[in-house]
Amino acid sequence: MKLDILAVGSHPDDVELSCSGTIAKEVDRGKKVGILDLTRGELGTRGTAETRDQEAKDAAEILGVSVRENLDFSDAFFENNTAHQLQIIKILRKYRPEIVLCNAVDDRHIDHGKGAKLVSDACFLSGLRKIETIFNGDSQQAWRPKHVYHYIQWKNLKPDVVVDISGYINIKMEAVKAYKTQFYDERSKEPETPISSSNFLDSINYRARDLGRLINTEHAEGFTVERYPAVDSIFDLI
Repeated sequence: MKLDILAVGSHPDDVELSCSGTIAKEVDRGKKVGILDLTRGELGTRGTAETRDQEAKDAAEILGVSVRENLDFSDAFFENNTAHQLQIIKILRKYRPEIVLCNAVDDRHIDHGKGAKLVSDACFLSGLRKIETIFNGDSQQAWRPKHVYHYIQWKNLKPDVVVDISGYINIKMEAVKAYKTQFYDERSKEPETPISSSNFLDSINYRARDLGRLINTEHAEGFTVERYPAVDSIFDLI
């Protein structure tokens, strides 16, 4: 299966929190989108790896993505090294996405910046023909995504690209709330965390509204880039 977009997160729920409005919009437009989780989020304070597995599956169904995989890297301890890069390269060559969405380049959780660099490096290396990978017994062909965009997470980074997600905020919030153990629930007996408050859940919506305000739409999501996005004509900009 060839994907148009592969969204990668260091943890299950990274993608939903940060770029699921964009994903839902492109799925609705007929694009094939997949999600790749690097870890199972097993070190999270609330819930377990098993509950995260089910929550990730539920969220994927809500968003209508074509595929979701998990590389089962070690939460908080994975590294940007050859072994981890090769695992991601195999996925890139398997699905051959045109666009990759990945973690914020700088963020509160150390896995986010680390995951951003790991995925970005793997995207470049995946295009090198002399790096050989095998999948299901067959040699894989080199593949380099055309674009790598980094979504925005905890920190309010200044976006380079802003995507209008008006009409898709409800499905985004539904996908986020699929992670029932992680986010605000007044009945929960789990320990409180920075992301379990009602304010954090509300902030997902008001960040989208604020970015939407800046581009004169209802809701939006922001991304940073490693190289300048190019347009054929100045009139291509909305």
